[in-house]
This record gives sequence, C-alpha cells and structure tokens, in this order.
Amino acid sequence: MPLSQAAAEGIAPLLKALADPVRLRLMSLVAAHDDAEACVCDLNDAFDLSQPTISHHLKVLHEAGLLERSKRGTWVYYRVNAQAVAAVANLFGTSKVA
Repeated sequence: MPLSQAAAEGIAPLLKALADPVRLRLMSLVAAHDDAEACVCDLNDAFDLSQPTISHHLKVLHEAGLLERSKRGTWVYYRVNAQAVAAVANLFGTSKVA
C-alpha cells in the first residue's frame, strides 16, 4: 500500500533530522549505549565537536521525535524513541523492489 499524505508528512521530519552524518551517528551511539540511553557526557568523546554542538544535534533529534530525554541533576539523558525509529524502519518494509 502506498504511503498516505499524512504518513509522509509525519515521517519526512524524521528523515530530515537523520539526514546529517553527526545526527545519524548520535542515534547509533545512543541506541548502542547501555540501556539504550546516554547523556552528552557519554557522547562527546566520539566526535571532534564541542559539547554545545553535540547538544544542538541532540536537540534536533529530540524535536523531531527520534529521541526522548529526561533531566537528572545537571545532565540530560537521551533515549531512542522506539516508535519513531520503527516508523522509519518500516517505511519501505512492505514495498516490493523490482
């Protein structure tokens, strides 16, 4: 079944947020971290970027709905939103490729 207009409009922001190499790696790192949850302090060493830049990319992913977050003390912890990732993963899962 083809993607509906509403579904396309819902998934497009997710794909746009993922269409950056840093954000794609951040998603992978958070998903692979213990309990699929990580804070900025856990992610900084994987990049040659400043902490504010990493935080900006995490914010973009959160605003798109790909990451959930919770604040604990001075740190913000990020967790993959399984439903959003499943929507992206299933985007072409039922399509037949010639």
